[in-house]
Amino acid sequence: MNAPSSRLAAERADTSTVRIGALVPLTPPGWVEAGRHLLAGLELAAGEVNDAGGIGGRPLELVVRDTAADPHKAVAAVDELARLGVAALAGEYHSVVARAAAARADALGLPFLCSSGVLDALTDEPTDQVARLAPAQSHGWRRYADFLLGAGHSRIAVATQPSVYWASGTRILREHLAPRGGTVVELDAAALTPAALCDALADDRATALLLLVGFPEPAVSIVRAVRHDRRLAGILLGAPAGQPEFSEWAALLGDDGAGVPFLRYLPEHLGPLGTRVGAALRERLAEAPSFVAFEGYDTVAVLADVLRSHGSDRARIAGSWPHVAVEGTRGKIRFSRTPGIGVWQWAWPPAQVVDRDPARPDRFRVLHAG
Repeated sequence: MNAPSSRLAAERADTSTVRIGALVPLTPPGWVEAGRHLLAGLELAAGEVNDAGGIGGRPLELVVRDTAADPHKAVAAVDELARLGVAALAGEYHSVVARAAAARADALGLPFLCSSGVLDALTDEPTDQVARLAPAQSHGWRRYADFLLGAGHSRIAVATQPSVYWASGTRILREHLAPRGGTVVELDAAALTPAALCDALADDRATALLLLVGFPEPAVSIVRAVRHDRRLAGILLGAPAGQPEFSEWAALLGDDGAGVPFLRYLPEHLGPLGTRVGAALRERLAEAPSFVAFEGYDTVAVLADVLRSHGSDRARIAGSWPHVAVEGTRGKIRFSRTPGIGVWQWAWPPAQVVDRDPARPDRFRVLHAG
């Protein structure tokens, strides 16, 4: 028997622990910093569960697999984790990858609590197997569109790349803004250089440019080009997907990266649990935790509660979603059926529009909450 097969057999034979499969982007082209924050939250919560006696006296074990932002790799990981006998799946940051994982988990009858993927259509058809902590993209991005209108921006340009996620975001913005007198103009960041994009932006006379593109590139190059183009001195740069949340954004862009509003899913003020967890995450990460780290923590907190109440049988876990009532770091977590959403959904986590303060780029300003 070869070594990988031996390892798989040994892992599967171990029934002394209760296992959760964790899907996390840990290598490029995945967003590694987001993956690191997500994993920190998952691991912190798992450690606290075990410190409190585990699940009925059995340790809770995270079986982590790197998705590297690759849907095919994620599907292979779901298959492997199902063979290993995990009770449920957790995690994933990238929405398109989460969608692939959710479809495979549904087909295998494996419960999946999605931490961060936001695509409304996380599955093609309604399913009882999948629940989600992150808000649907339509919910968050409509709040972002309201912020733009409230700040006086009705002609919006979007720099975009081919992607189901970016296309969905553009559609949501256009459909929400149009009845309110707003327009959305698309600029193809895959075809235009940053300089050419600036030319198009100057000709269009839009007052805001949203970055619906990959990070670090081409986002970093576009921000630099716009910031240093005198014609565009008054334009608002925005990044609804949340790129400026992470320290890598500030490290790469410095002052150029300040004043770029983005969505994050935190309350304006954390309660006692959130404050305690935030301090522990800061120590673990050696930097301020992002909302993604809190999503990771809440994911394991919910699954641990479900496992204690319903055991590790997959069908019972999937049947438990409508009965969840867990105090998370950002509020009480309950799942419901939400119109247009095919999975069990927490409706809704708190949402903010935030930017890095131009006077102190290491500090965040809350611009809009809802």
